[in-house]
Amino acid sequence: MFKHIKQDLPAGITVFLVAVPLCLGIALASGAPAMSGIIAGIIGGTVVAAISGSALGVSGPAAGLAIIVLEAINDLQNPKNAEPIAFEEAFAMFLTAVFIGGILQAILGALRAGIIGYYFPNSVIKGMLSGIGFVIFLKQIPHALGRDTNPEGDMDYEQPDGQTTFSEIWEALKDPTESAIIITVVALALLLIWDRKFIKKTTIGQLVPGPLLAVGAGIIFTSVFTGTNWELVTDHLVQIPLVKDEGLTNLLTFPDFSWATITNPLVLKTAVVIAVVASLETLLCLEATDKLDPHKRVSPPNRELIAQGAGNMLSGLIGGLPVTQVIVRSSANIQSGGQTKMAAIVHGLVLTISVLTIPALLNMVPKASLAAILFIVGYKLAKPKLFIEMYKKGPKQFLPFAVTFVVLASVDLLWGVGIGLAVAIFFILLNNYNTPFYYKLETQEGKIKIEMSEDVTFINKANIIKTLKELPADTIVEIDVRRSNHIHPDVLEIIDDFESTAPERNIELIKIGFENLNRDGITMNQQAEFQQEIEKHKVELQKNANL
Repeated sequence: MFKHIKQDLPAGITVFLVAVPLCLGIALASGAPAMSGIIAGIIGGTVVAAISGSALGVSGPAAGLAIIVLEAINDLQNPKNAEPIAFEEAFAMFLTAVFIGGILQAILGALRAGIIGYYFPNSVIKGMLSGIGFVIFLKQIPHALGRDTNPEGDMDYEQPDGQTTFSEIWEALKDPTESAIIITVVALALLLIWDRKFIKKTTIGQLVPGPLLAVGAGIIFTSVFTGTNWELVTDHLVQIPLVKDEGLTNLLTFPDFSWATITNPLVLKTAVVIAVVASLETLLCLEATDKLDPHKRVSPPNRELIAQGAGNMLSGLIGGLPVTQVIVRSSANIQSGGQTKMAAIVHGLVLTISVLTIPALLNMVPKASLAAILFIVGYKLAKPKLFIEMYKKGPKQFLPFAVTFVVLASVDLLWGVGIGLAVAIFFILLNNYNTPFYYKLETQEGKIKIEMSEDVTFINKANIIKTLKELPADTIVEIDVRRSNHIHPDVLEIIDDFESTAPERNIELIKIGFENLNRDGITMNQQAEFQQEIEKHKVELQKNANL
């Protein structure tokens, strides 16, 4: 873990700088205490990172869960057919749901449910990455111009104040803050210069991350502008709760483990929703992070679910928001040169130490500096070059990519991925519909040969029924399944029905290879191969158990 500490240390610091406002912003968007976002960030950067098998993934509170958290807390505070309860009581019940959700995630990992992540096509994952990059970029424009009415970390098109992503930018352009613009421009210039090769070769360029320099410059400008007409108001700055003022124990909240809460249907429903949505977001981000990894390492998804489950159990125990792997932090880690999960751990440790020791200094960081950092992150995720590459691959790759991008940018992540996946599946179904068999008419022998493909599913039923129905009368039809590994029972039933009615049209049917099919439509050879694989897997499991 310490082999690449020279790269992981500055990368971890950069991720820390990105994570601080996101943790606070997501807590605010979730209607939860500010410290709950910080706690989730610390746990994601330490506990989850330590257990996870992902080299570059960084976990913390997720923007995609903000609306779920907000509605859950509100429903718990204002139950139907009952008197409203205090926010503190409702939040304690919500933390119980987070804890139970963590248990469910760990169970999903133990049941090897992480394999679901492998079923998302690359075109959808790339559309997700570019869509997130585009949204990140757009969301920073108001902060760069000095309009901070919405919390950082919000990724939805519809804004809490009734505005949309684009109308929010228009409102910011109407009344910009000059001091914020100056800080943004200076920070961007420093970041771009620091990214040049000649700077990277210098000692200072290797030791001091560009984002840290940009934030340092922002703090200096904040101090210079204080007491002048250009002074930045509190809303333009990071706002971390001061531990010395409130006391550490007062900033922690503990769950309600009473029997009434544990058996509360709304608490259990919230736990299931958190487990499912957090697991899905984590698997999507895990797959996306592996795609961005320069070394193309493959992270174990089941271990990741167990790590996230452990993180959510602990987060629920001490007052934190639900935790997932987050692509914004992960991509910032990769772009900053992170090599191992030590970078994520550094980010968690620095976040912990900073909140406990220098919160006043962090509260001098202008959001405009952080907006500049996220401008770079967003642009690198949504480079125009990627759109050109995907377009050249043809409609079957470009359309799922484009649909995912557009829906994610105009609605949210899960809708974007879901509809993009549906488009990708449509092309798979279309391809299967068109190629279930090979059809050949041998004119010399007056024979029609139909050779079934390797895998014939129920999706092919319509095409096969149409073909058999249109076969000319007074012919010899040969159906050959020797190349098939599996034919769906519904298709076999269609062939049986055709066989029974063929004599009415004076069609002679010759069936080849059907004797090798079992009742499930699997060939004996394929069944033998399956059995060999099962036996081989059992041997491997026994070896691992012995070890």
